[in-house]
Amino acid sequence: MLLLTMIARVADGLPLAASIQEDEQSILDKPFWQSQAKQLFRKLNEQSPTRCTLEADTMSFHYIIEHGVCYLVLSEANFPKKLAFAFLEDLHSEFDEQYGKKVPTVSRPYCFIEFETYIQKTKKLYTDSRARRNLGSINTELQDVQRLMVANIEEVLQRGEALSGLQGEQLTICPVCLRNTPRRKYLNMRSTYAKLAAVAVFFIMLIVYVRFWWL
Repeated sequence: MLLLTMIARVADGLPLAASIQEDEQSILDKPFWQSQAKQLFRKLNEQSPTRCTLEADTMSFHYIIEHGVCYLVLSEANFPKKLAFAFLEDLHSEFDEQYGKKVPTVSRPYCFIEFETYIQKTKKLYTDSRARRNLGSINTELQDVQRLMVANIEEVLQRGEALSGLQGEQLTICPVCLRNTPRRKYLNMRSTYAKLAAVAVFFIMLIVYVRFWWL
């Protein structure tokens, strides 16, 4: 489940838009998670990882940074990372088109709060079980979610400095940010072949099962 979504300006952490899953019972302390998100925004700068997952017990924060704007979502820890980041990429595309040119000049918090309507609509697409089955061919740069930087939210927020230069430190589990490199293209291609092989094996097993059943 995608629970809390927030969009903020990286330069000063100014919240631009937000949305909370009001009917979700598992997120009991909404002010706490909002506070965690705002603290994280204040840790970001131009050197921060542009794609990152921050683990928080049974929850996970996922964020992307594009054109000086951070798109962040809080999800249950077992929610697929690929879908969470595809959701953020979707928000980025729409938000940047509507408000991208206005972001550097605004000074009032949540001045694009009307964007919540789009957030809620998109959230339903990525959380509805029937819709999720149709998202297997998501067009996103985050196909290889295993290469995302992963850290612990408490350790990050306790640091005195900004969230940057995490590579090589103990709190980083997988300190490789995504880049458009030949290595990433190779991994994406290998991942695609693995998925095709899995589908082929499934159909072969299905055929064998059907033949065995009717014999």
